[in-house]
Amino acid sequence: MDTLRSLRPLGTSGIEVSPIGLGCWAIGGHFTLDGKPDGYGVVDDDESVRAIQCAIERGVTFFDTADAYGTGHSEEVLGRAVAGVRDQIVIATKFGFVPDPATQAVVGVDTSPGYLRRALTASLRRLGTDYVDLYQLHVGDLPQAQLDDVFGALDELRREGLIRSYGWSTGNVELVRTVAPRWDLAAVQCELNVLHDQPDLLDAAAGHGLAAIANMPLAMGLLSGRYVATSKLSDQDVRGSGHSWVRYFTDGRPDPVFLAWLAAVREVLTSGGRTLAQGALGWVLARADHTVAIPGFKNRRQAAENADALALGPLDPAAMRQIQQLLDELGAV
Repeated sequence: MDTLRSLRPLGTSGIEVSPIGLGCWAIGGHFTLDGKPDGYGVVDDDESVRAIQCAIERGVTFFDTADAYGTGHSEEVLGRAVAGVRDQIVIATKFGFVPDPATQAVVGVDTSPGYLRRALTASLRRLGTDYVDLYQLHVGDLPQAQLDDVFGALDELRREGLIRSYGWSTGNVELVRTVAPRWDLAAVQCELNVLHDQPDLLDAAAGHGLAAIANMPLAMGLLSGRYVATSKLSDQDVRGSGHSWVRYFTDGRPDPVFLAWLAAVREVLTSGGRTLAQGALGWVLARADHTVAIPGFKNRRQAAENADALALGPLDPAAMRQIQQLLDELGAV
């Protein structure tokens, strides 16, 4: 695949990105949310930098982070990694959860216009840049009036040149349908993978000309193939710390239902010389032509494997139909 010719648009913003980017949650390291660990364990910043640079060399142009990840540390590492190639890549970050680096904790939610501007200033400093390509609201559910205040403030920041476009990380389909006609969003970010489809949200995004940025495209690592029924992750890992919203792991153990679904589709996903992770990314790209996948990573091997899925492209229609049939037979939703 010609990576340059396969770039996908971020809505109508005029920004184009590689269909596979990298999500930078894991490289932020330790932090807590609601008093529970919300990171992916110990990280090596030098290795994170090398991993990002490795992905860029392989054609990745899109990097997604948030000020909450590692309470700002993820942004700092990303900024360090891309310092010499800023004009060649697209940076997305998020705001709304209030990070406290002193305690390594997310300490609240603030989406007021005044806070938003302060949060952006802090993100720009950590990223070492004077603009963000895509600035996203990280809080998934807000009253309509608050959303209007947020997106109005984002419009102003775009006019000032501090951001090039804006979007929203949410799973709330009805609010997307309500907000999208009122404001010039470029993208909606949502959880999307072969084990957790989001047809209504994808349709809403497509209907309003928005990109659909797929987070957790590898199901928090389950689709890497690394974990089996006997695997047990630490309680210092987000997958083992007891967050009620974690779908694919329970108390650090892979969910047996998702493992069964994975077993059913593994052979199809790994056809054509793909690794399991590359097949899962190929599913996201084939699911709709407005999707962009942002798999996580902690080292060069993972970043390279993700990036090399670019050359393999989307799964073919026959594989997509076969996967759907297999999941339907299991009653997967």
